[in-house]
Amino acid sequence: MSEPINISLPPSVDDFDLAIDTGWEYLRSYENVNRVFYTASALGDFSLIWHMLNLARRINNPERRGSVLELSLLLGAESLLVNQGLKRLFRRSRPDMGSRTHPHKIRKPQTSSFPSGHASSAVLAASILSKGSKLAPAYKVLAALVATSRIHVRAHHASDVIAGAAVGMIFTRLINSRR
Repeated sequence: MSEPINISLPPSVDDFDLAIDTGWEYLRSYENVNRVFYTASALGDFSLIWHMLNLARRINNPERRGSVLELSLLLGAESLLVNQGLKRLFRRSRPDMGSRTHPHKIRKPQTSSFPSGHASSAVLAASILSKGSKLAPAYKVLAALVATSRIHVRAHHASDVIAGAAVGMIFTRLINSRR
Protein backbone atom coordinates (compact mmCIF):
# COMPACT_ATOMS: atom_id res chain seq x y z
CA MET A 1 0.00 0.00 0.00
CA SER A 2 1.46 3.38 -0.98
CA GLU A 3 1.91 6.35 1.34
CA PRO A 4 -0.77 9.06 1.19
CA ILE A 5 0.12 12.28 -0.56
CA ASN A 6 1.40 14.93 1.83
CA ILE A 7 2.10 18.36 0.37
CA SER A 8 4.33 20.56 2.54
CA LEU A 9 4.23 24.33 2.65
CA PRO A 10 7.48 26.32 2.37
CA PRO A 11 9.20 27.52 5.59
CA SER A 12 8.42 31.14 4.71
CA VAL A 13 4.74 30.34 5.33
CA ASP A 14 5.59 29.26 8.89
CA ASP A 15 7.51 32.51 9.38
CA PHE A 16 4.49 34.49 8.15
CA ASP A 17 2.17 32.56 10.47
CA LEU A 18 4.43 33.11 13.47
CA ALA A 19 4.57 36.86 12.79
CA ILE A 20 0.76 37.10 12.58
CA ASP A 21 0.23 34.96 15.68
CA THR A 22 2.76 36.99 17.67
CA GLY A 23 1.07 40.23 16.64
CA TRP A 24 -2.37 38.80 17.36
CA GLU A 25 -1.41 37.85 20.93
CA TYR A 26 -2.18 41.38 22.12
CA LEU A 27 -5.87 40.99 21.16
CA ARG A 28 -6.14 37.74 23.11
CA SER A 29 -5.64 39.64 26.38
CA TYR A 30 -9.03 41.39 26.13
CA GLU A 31 -12.07 39.53 27.45
CA ASN A 32 -14.57 41.33 25.21
CA VAL A 33 -12.49 40.56 22.13
CA ASN A 34 -12.21 36.92 23.23
CA ARG A 35 -15.96 36.68 23.70
CA VAL A 36 -16.63 38.00 20.18
CA PHE A 37 -14.08 35.77 18.45
CA TYR A 38 -14.93 32.59 20.38
CA THR A 39 -18.63 33.13 19.67
CA ALA A 40 -17.93 33.72 15.97
CA SER A 41 -15.79 30.59 15.82
CA ALA A 42 -18.50 28.47 17.49
CA LEU A 43 -21.17 29.85 15.15
CA GLY A 44 -18.97 28.91 12.21
CA ASP A 45 -18.84 25.26 13.33
CA PHE A 46 -20.69 23.14 10.77
CA SER A 47 -21.61 26.42 8.96
CA LEU A 48 -24.28 26.95 11.62
CA ILE A 49 -24.41 30.75 11.25
CA TRP A 50 -24.74 30.48 7.47
CA HIS A 51 -27.57 27.95 7.67
CA MET A 52 -29.36 30.15 10.24
CA LEU A 53 -29.04 33.24 8.05
CA ASN A 54 -30.10 31.23 5.03
CA LEU A 55 -33.27 30.11 6.83
CA ALA A 56 -33.95 33.63 8.10
CA ARG A 57 -33.74 34.87 4.53
CA ARG A 58 -36.30 32.23 3.54
CA ILE A 59 -38.67 33.28 6.33
CA ASN A 60 -38.49 36.89 5.13
CA ASN A 61 -39.18 35.82 1.54
CA PRO A 62 -41.11 32.54 1.16
CA GLU A 63 -40.33 32.44 -2.58
CA ARG A 64 -36.67 31.68 -1.81
CA ARG A 65 -37.21 27.99 -1.09
CA GLY A 66 -34.96 26.88 -3.96
CA SER A 67 -32.14 29.23 -3.04
CA VAL A 68 -32.19 28.02 0.58
CA LEU A 69 -31.74 24.43 -0.51
CA GLU A 70 -29.10 25.48 -3.03
CA LEU A 71 -26.91 27.24 -0.45
CA SER A 72 -27.22 24.33 1.97
CA LEU A 73 -26.14 21.87 -0.72
CA LEU A 74 -23.28 24.12 -1.81
CA LEU A 75 -22.03 24.43 1.77
CA GLY A 76 -22.15 20.64 2.06
CA ALA A 77 -20.18 20.20 -1.16
CA GLU A 78 -17.64 22.83 -0.09
CA SER A 79 -17.20 21.13 3.28
CA LEU A 80 -16.65 17.78 1.61
CA LEU A 81 -14.08 19.24 -0.79
CA VAL A 82 -12.14 21.04 1.96
CA ASN A 83 -12.36 18.52 4.80
CA GLN A 84 -12.14 15.26 2.90
CA GLY A 85 -10.11 16.48 -0.06
CA LEU A 86 -7.73 19.37 0.46
CA LYS A 87 -6.98 18.79 4.14
CA ARG A 88 -5.99 15.20 3.39
CA LEU A 89 -3.49 16.44 0.82
CA PHE A 90 -1.75 18.85 3.17
CA ARG A 91 -2.13 17.17 6.58
CA ARG A 92 -0.81 20.28 8.26
CA SER A 93 -0.65 20.37 12.04
CA ARG A 94 -2.85 22.87 13.80
CA PRO A 95 -1.46 25.53 16.10
CA ASP A 96 -0.76 24.24 19.58
CA MET A 97 -4.23 24.46 21.13
CA GLY A 98 -3.81 21.81 23.81
CA SER A 99 -1.13 23.44 25.93
CA ARG A 100 -2.95 26.75 26.21
CA THR A 101 -5.85 27.71 28.42
CA HIS A 102 -8.82 28.95 26.46
CA PRO A 103 -10.95 31.63 28.08
CA HIS A 104 -14.09 30.14 26.48
CA LYS A 105 -15.23 26.73 25.37
CA ILE A 106 -14.12 25.67 21.90
CA ARG A 107 -14.71 22.52 19.88
CA LYS A 108 -11.41 20.81 19.16
CA PRO A 109 -11.17 20.21 15.38
CA GLN A 110 -10.60 16.65 14.17
CA THR A 111 -9.19 17.42 10.72
CA SER A 112 -5.85 18.90 9.72
CA SER A 113 -5.30 22.63 9.58
CA PHE A 114 -4.81 23.63 5.93
CA PRO A 115 -7.00 25.19 4.53
CA SER A 116 -9.56 26.63 6.95
CA GLY A 117 -13.04 25.26 6.34
CA HIS A 118 -14.55 28.07 8.41
CA ALA A 119 -12.95 30.65 6.11
CA SER A 120 -13.94 28.79 2.96
CA SER A 121 -17.58 28.39 3.97
CA ALA A 122 -17.72 31.97 5.26
CA VAL A 123 -16.59 33.43 1.93
CA LEU A 124 -18.85 31.12 -0.07
CA ALA A 125 -21.94 31.77 2.07
CA ALA A 126 -21.39 35.52 2.36
CA SER A 127 -20.92 35.79 -1.40
CA ILE A 128 -24.14 33.94 -2.14
CA LEU A 129 -26.18 35.61 0.61
CA SER A 130 -24.90 39.04 -0.49
CA LYS A 131 -26.09 38.74 -4.07
CA GLY A 132 -28.73 41.46 -4.51
CA SER A 133 -29.05 41.98 -0.75
CA LYS A 134 -28.98 45.24 1.18
CA LEU A 135 -27.29 43.23 3.93
CA ALA A 136 -24.25 42.43 1.77
CA PRO A 137 -21.82 44.51 3.87
CA ALA A 138 -23.02 42.80 7.06
CA TYR A 139 -22.63 39.33 5.53
CA LYS A 140 -19.10 40.17 4.43
CA VAL A 141 -18.09 41.60 7.81
CA LEU A 142 -19.50 38.50 9.49
CA ALA A 143 -17.53 36.29 7.09
CA ALA A 144 -14.33 38.15 7.94
CA LEU A 145 -15.09 37.81 11.64
CA VAL A 146 -15.75 34.06 11.42
CA ALA A 147 -12.63 33.51 9.32
CA THR A 148 -10.28 35.53 11.52
CA SER A 149 -11.77 34.02 14.67
CA ARG A 150 -9.93 30.83 13.77
CA ILE A 151 -6.61 32.63 14.16
CA HIS A 152 -7.72 34.18 17.44
CA VAL A 153 -8.77 30.86 19.02
CA ARG A 154 -5.63 29.16 17.65
CA ALA A 155 -7.57 26.65 15.58
CA HIS A 156 -5.73 27.76 12.42
CA HIS A 157 -2.60 29.48 11.25
CA ALA A 158 -3.12 32.76 9.36
CA SER A 159 -2.09 31.13 6.07
CA ASP A 160 -4.77 28.44 6.59
CA VAL A 161 -7.40 31.17 6.83
CA ILE A 162 -6.10 33.00 3.75
CA ALA A 163 -6.06 29.75 1.76
CA GLY A 164 -9.55 28.85 3.00
CA ALA A 165 -10.87 32.24 1.92
CA ALA A 166 -9.26 31.72 -1.50
CA VAL A 167 -10.94 28.31 -1.80
CA GLY A 168 -14.28 29.94 -0.95
CA MET A 169 -13.71 32.60 -3.63
CA ILE A 170 -12.77 30.01 -6.24
CA PHE A 171 -15.81 27.89 -5.34
CA THR A 172 -18.03 30.98 -5.64
CA ARG A 173 -16.56 31.93 -9.02
CA LEU A 174 -17.11 28.39 -10.33
CA ILE A 175 -20.73 28.50 -9.21
CA ASN A 176 -21.31 31.94 -10.72
CA SER A 177 -19.71 30.90 -14.02
CA ARG A 178 -22.28 28.11 -14.36
CA ARG A 179 -25.27 30.42 -13.93
